[in-house]
Amino acid sequence: MTRHSALHETFTIERKIRAPVSRVFGAWADPAAKRQWFACHDEWVPLDYGLDFRVGGQEHNRVADSDGVPHVYEARYFDIVPQARIIYAYDMKLGETRISASLATVTFEATSSGTTMLFTEQVAFLDGYADGGSRRQGTEILVDRIQAYVERPGSTAH
Repeated sequence: MTRHSALHETFTIERKIRAPVSRVFGAWADPAAKRQWFACHDEWVPLDYGLDFRVGGQEHNRVADSDGVPHVYEARYFDIVPQARIIYAYDMKLGETRISASLATVTFEATSSGTTMLFTEQVAFLDGYADGGSRRQGTEILVDRIQAYVERPGSTAH
């Protein structure tokens, strides 16, 4: 018999980014821009990606790790306030096994030097999946990547 469980965790990551809110928000909203930074591991093979950035819209990202195991991210957008807030829910699968379900909130605040971006995730790790901090670590990598993307000269984010 399978034992079902959900272990809850919440974390927040704040970044001071030297780019205007419009560019930081645009990096989340534009599919071509997001595809540039939305990866934790450059050596993994992209399989499929799509982004419909609107309330009710969906996003999916399928990659294969170095062992060929598919990692599948599927999200749905619940709230979008341009230049201010994004709220979405997503689940993660390893192969066919769902390992987590999350609610994420990203806020953007204009500052004299650019943007303060605050990312908060409430995650439920499912059925004994032992995360060991890798979700937060992977999200830190994503935040590093978006920061580098929007701060570099010539960024295509609007």
